[in-house]
Amino acid sequence: MPLAAAACVLMAVALLGGCRSASIDQSSVEQANERPPTQPTTGGLPAVPVMGSTDYRVGPLDVLDVEVFGVPDLTKSVRVSVGGEFTLPLVGTVPASGKTVGELEKEIAKRLEDGFMENPQVTVFVKEYMSQRVTVEGAVREPGVYSLTGRTSLLQIIAISKGLDELANPKGIVIYRNVDGNRYAAVFDIREIRAGRLVDPEVLGGDMVVVDFSGARSNMRDLIFMVPVLAVFFLI
Repeated sequence: MPLAAAACVLMAVALLGGCRSASIDQSSVEQANERPPTQPTTGGLPAVPVMGSTDYRVGPLDVLDVEVFGVPDLTKSVRVSVGGEFTLPLVGTVPASGKTVGELEKEIAKRLEDGFMENPQVTVFVKEYMSQRVTVEGAVREPGVYSLTGRTSLLQIIAISKGLDELANPKGIVIYRNVDGNRYAAVFDIREIRAGRLVDPEVLGGDMVVVDFSGARSNMRDLIFMVPVLAVFFLI
């Protein structure tokens, strides 16, 4: 075996040993590699309900817009309490935490039907997702835990954290995500996103965003080098 090839093999083995349980979804990697480099790409995202979808489950401190067609007094914004409830006139206290907007619409409509209204048309919309929090760590100016108040992208969460630290590694931004008991990670290069060559990914409630430091301070070097393409989530 040529010396250069042997060195590459040894380096690959060392890196794989440093990431104790990483396993890459090869089909996602191959699909991402097949995309033309000039086209924005999102990579293989694990299936998970996103904010604004019908699968989203309401949590404490979320703000809901409730509308009952033709009844202005029952059309208002309500905040879910810490205990997971909200109150509407003529409806009473409604348990909301853990329910979808569709389930809330049916419950409110049923209560109105049982009371006085015939065939009420109820719409519930999540206005603020205050129960959704993202942790931002590493080389940003203000690390912390931030509440999402709507659909939020990676660039936006970095801006909320007051931007990258001067020692940040722009190609070493990692999103960690839990889906169905499994933990995923994806590495992003913020320069590619800003240049429009990579789609700015949505950050979800429960995600952790870690910005690596450049140079000798890097603590994610092995993970970053292991990922063969940008923006592909893989199981760790």
